[in-house]
Amino acid sequence: MNQGPNRILDDFAKLMTDAAGAVQGVGREVETAFKAQAERWLNSMDIVKREEFEAVREMAVQAREENDRLAARIAELEAKIAAAKL
Repeated sequence: MNQGPNRILDDFAKLMTDAAGAVQGVGREVETAFKAQAERWLNSMDIVKREEFEAVREMAVQAREENDRLAARIAELEAKIAAAKL
């Protein structure tokens, strides 16, 4: 007789464990579907990805630094030309 209630409790615990696993599986499926839909939505809006933005940003920083170097060099050369004319 002792095994009757224990077996019922064991079966109930197994059922709850299986249900928790099923809920987790559904949660992962919902998350995957949501991410896929969000990505499709963002792609349709032509939004730039962070990696692309950072790459272009780095190119702009480098171009600005080169522009500053060239501007300083031009100013130096113009000063030399002006000094040579005197």
